[in-house]
Amino acid sequence: MRAEVIKRGLLDMQVCVPVEWDDMQVTYFANRENMCGTSYGWHIRKEYECPERVKCSERDNFVHIVLDA
Repeated sequence: MRAEVIKRGLLDMQVCVPVEWDDMQVTYFANRENMCGTSYGWHIRKEYECPERVKCSERDNFVHIVLDA
């Protein structure tokens, strides 16, 4: 099983990636699969109220992560 983009928006996106991927691997994948066109590229959304990584309900050892442009 491979990582995949599961939602695309103008300034945000959601990916499903292996649980062991670090932040750099996640952002590299996001920028390679769906270039956002901003100077800084995609970055992982960091919010204190919400978990950054959410277990995928369909695939073991995968998590969902939201990124912003």
